[in-house]
This record gives sequence, C-alpha cells and structure tokens, in this order.
Amino acid sequence: MERRFVGRSGLSVSVLGFGAMTFSDGDGQFGGVGATRGADAARQVDMCLDAGVTLFDTADVYAAGRSEEILGEALGARRQHVVVATKAFGRMGRNDHDTGLSRRHLIAACEASLKRLGTDWIDLYQVHSFDALVPLEETLRALDDLVTAGKVRYVGCSNYAGWQLMKAQAVAREQGYERYVGQQIQYSLMVRDAEQELLPCGVDQGVGALIWSPLAQGYLSGKFRADTGDATRLQQSGRLKAYETATGTAVLDAIDAIVAARDGVSHSQAALNWLLRRPGVSSVLVGARTDAQLADNLAAAQWALTDAETEALDRASQTPMCYPNSHHRIFTQERNPQLFARYKSGE
Repeated sequence: MERRFVGRSGLSVSVLGFGAMTFSDGDGQFGGVGATRGADAARQVDMCLDAGVTLFDTADVYAAGRSEEILGEALGARRQHVVVATKAFGRMGRNDHDTGLSRRHLIAACEASLKRLGTDWIDLYQVHSFDALVPLEETLRALDDLVTAGKVRYVGCSNYAGWQLMKAQAVAREQGYERYVGQQIQYSLMVRDAEQELLPCGVDQGVGALIWSPLAQGYLSGKFRADTGDATRLQQSGRLKAYETATGTAVLDAIDAIVAARDGVSHSQAALNWLLRRPGVSSVLVGARTDAQLADNLAAAQWALTDAETEALDRASQTPMCYPNSHHRIFTQERNPQLFARYKSGE
C-alpha cells in the first residue's frame, strides 16, 4: 500500500488508515457504532496489517477508553511496527479537569491513554476539538512537554476551524513549540466544506489531512437506496435526509457509472479513491462493523480512478464556494492557483 508523509513531517503512514471507533463492548453511546472486540478485533487488525495498513487511529472518548484498550490488545507486540494515533478533549469524568485542553487534563489524558493502549509512546497525539476556554499557549506548551518527555512523537488537531488551525501554527512558531503536523477532518463527496479553508490552510502550512467519515456514514456505499428494513445509525439520527438531495442522487449516479464500467469495484471503493486524489490528504481512515466491509474498503488501495472519472465525481458533488473564496475564484483566478485548478475542473 502507498505511503505518504503526514504534512511536512517525517511521519510516514499508509494512505488508508484504520479507525477503531467500532471497537467497544457494545455499551453506551458508542455501542451503536460497533461492538468489535476480542478475537474479532484481532482479526480485523490482522486484515489491515496484511493489506499494508500502518496507521491505527482511536480516541480516549471512544467507548469510554475501551477502544484504546481493545486496539492495544489486538496489536500486541506488533505495536512497534505501526503508527498509533489517539485523541484527547472529550469528557472522561465528572470533575472540572476531566475534559478540554487544559495542561492538567491533557497530561493526565495522555498518561491514561498510554496505559490503556499498553504502549510507552503515542505516535500522533491529537486534540479532538478546539477549546475556547483555554489559551492556545497552555495547550501547545503541554503538548510540547509531552513530546519532550518522549511520551508523544508528533501532535495534531481535529475539527478545528481554518482560523483556529492558523492561529495554533502561528503561536507554536512564535513560542518554539511543536507544531501540528496533521489535522483530522470530515471530508467526503457529500461533505466538501473542508475545501473552503482547512485543506488550503493545511497545504500552505504543511499540515496533512487525515480523513474521517469518508463514506458519509455509509451513504456513499449506496446501501440506503434499497430498504433493507435495518435501522442504521444514520437513519436513526435523521441525518440520512440531509444526504438524500439532488446532489446526493447525482453523486450516487456518477459512482454507479464507474462501478458499472469496472469489474469488481464497489461504490465505497470509488468514493475512497476520489479522496486519495485530493490535495493535502495524507490518509483516509476506514472502519467497518464486519470483515466483509473492511476487506472491501481496503481494496480501494489496489486501483485508481481515471482523470475522467474523477472529474465526473467532482461535477456531481460540487458545492457553491463561500465568500471570499467565491470572489477570489471569479476575480483573481490567475493569482490563486488552487482555486484556479478548481475552476478549471468545472467547479
């Protein structure tokens, strides 16, 4: 499987990574996401390793820490050969310092994650969201101290806004702290908001994108076109209606054409392939409830879309650009190469 560096760092990862949100005992909020554990979790990790996956991502808040424990157990002695990423921010207790990005919480959260993962270090430690109540200087200093202590190798962020990412990079540079090398963001054919600010900022600042929900919570697999009678998480949440639009139909139609023209290619693979061709993307995180779903997703790394197929998906999924990017595209195409490239592709 192809390897890419995360941004302008020396951290090498596989273009498809494994997201362990489905690892749990089936209880609580994350029980509805998945209940993979024990021998089943070990088998899925084996499948990933056999396919060339080197990046395994989780978070302390997933299943109240059980995802980290299950992942650590499934990796075992092989942990030293892979890149382990986890995240901190979410509430892990009832006390004031059991959430957020204060120095106290971050250091305690990292120590707890190390114990649950059964490892001495975390390759990529990511803040799971922006904390408007804690100065960035405090958060970044705490992360820098964790790197200095050898408990963390690289740091990243997740779910930041564009200005928050840029401010964090500026503060880190000014203070001499470790800078974010990666940003974990939502991005898919159905959710292209990251193209407005986050991806251009990442390309400019050398922050690689790790993609979550690349299949729009399963919508891009095409399975919702047939009423199976199964009440999935996407249907139960009511968010399926947000995708069942003219754009959603156009995207699935475009994927249909690609699947029909290729032997053995699935809708999910086509959607994942499109992401692998986007500027700034270092790795796309895939997860699955079943071995069959995982095997299908991993097969996306074995082929590539043509330019024509990519352009067809671009057109079907295009969304209006927001100001000021819309103004730049119309009046300053020549001086904004990335926006000009979007314009040339039909957007």
